Amino acid sequence: MRNPAVAGMFYPGSNEALRRQIAELAPSVSLKLDAMGVVVPHAGYMYSGGVAAKVYASIEGAPTFIILGPRHSWEGSAVAVSTVPWKTPLGIVDVDHDFIDLLPPGIIDHDETAHQREHSLEVQVPFLQYFFKDFRIVPIALGLQDYETVREVAGEITMAIEKYPKKVVIVASSDFTHYEPVEVAKRKDHILIEKIEKLDVPGFYDEVANLNATCCGYGPIAAMMLSCKRRGAKKAELLAYATSGDVTGDREVVGYAGLAVTR
Repeated sequence: MRNPAVAGMFYPGSNEALRRQIAELAPSVSLKLDAMGVVVPHAGYMYSGGVAAKVYASIEGAPTFIILGPRHSWEGSAVAVSTVPWKTPLGIVDVDHDFIDLLPPGIIDHDETAHQREHSLEVQVPFLQYFFKDFRIVPIALGLQDYETVREVAGEITMAIEKYPKKVVIVASSDFTHYEPVEVAKRKDHILIEKIEKLDVPGFYDEVANLNATCCGYGPIAAMMLSCKRRGAKKAELLAYATSGDVTGDREVVGYAGLAVTR
């Protein structure tokens, strides 16, 4: 069992309080997108939860959600999939062993150590539990985010998806600019968002380097884009954008973007 590491810190630690907070964040959405992949933030719910809730409320569900997140510590394998059930205050979610068994031997290791303290994947699970039913997850933490590693990860995921008979949605967990003046953060973030909207992975990597961007999950975003593009995706749509300054009033902010990739 993978027990929660940041319950009571990034989000409420009780079932009732967590459901109440997500309900308060959840918008009313009439038209659901048939998304192949999404980009969602992973900060504390009081800061980025509104952006994440907008994304999850805006998409149709799926039997399987692959969650790709950056690893913020040096623990565990460079690229690691978890194969044990995940527990949150909203209950237990099983991993999709059927899908994991389809992953070819390669760069994605089976390793729990990489997941024990990592929050970037964990904070997505309560949102999934709140908005969807009857699903399983494939949590993959990326300790390396270089282009070659990401291409390998995307290739292995895509090969498994092509053999899997059910719908899969890839969740790329990332915050954007970290602790820069709000005007700078918004400018940098929207340059990266424009590349994501076009599913331009080489251009996205170029801008990450050119801007000296502090977008922490650029590798998960790129892997999601590559896999979706190989399976026919044409574009991504920006659903929400915010900064931590919207809550705190600070001028030094973290940026949060929510996007959905569709055909």
